[in-house]
Amino acid sequence: QVQLVESGGGLVQPGGSLRLSCAASGNIFSIGTMAWYRVAPGKERELVALLSSIRTTEYADSVKGRFTISRDDGKNTVYLQMNNLKPEDTAVYYCNSNIRVSGATLYRAYWGQGTLVTVSS
Repeated sequence: QVQLVESGGGLVQPGGSLRLSCAASGNIFSIGTMAWYRVAPGKERELVALLSSIRTTEYADSVKGRFTISRDDGKNTVYLQMNNLKPEDTAVYYCNSNIRVSGATLYRAYWGQGTLVTVSS
C-alpha cells in the first residue's frame, strides 16, 4: 500500500556533500514523523535525524552542524542534506516515516530500501 523510495546516495570525497531524498507513495492519508537512520559496517542501526510533523528536529551528536533534515509535505518527501562528509559517515541510509493510510485510524512505521553512502578519497 505504501512505498518509500530513496535516492541520492553514492561515492563522495571527504568534505563533500550529498543530498538524500525519500519519497512516499501509495494510499496515504497523512504522514507524521519522518526520519533517517543509518547502518555502518559492523555497527548497529542509529538514528541520524528526525523531523516531526510540527517541525521539531533531533540529530545524532555526530552529525549536528553538518546534516540538515527537511520535508516537503506536498510531495510526501523527506530530505537529508549532508555537508562536510567524513569517512565515518559511510553507511547504508534508510528513511523511516510514520504514515496513516486512508481508512486507518493508526499510524505505522514504513522503511525505505536503503541507499549506500560511501565517503572515501
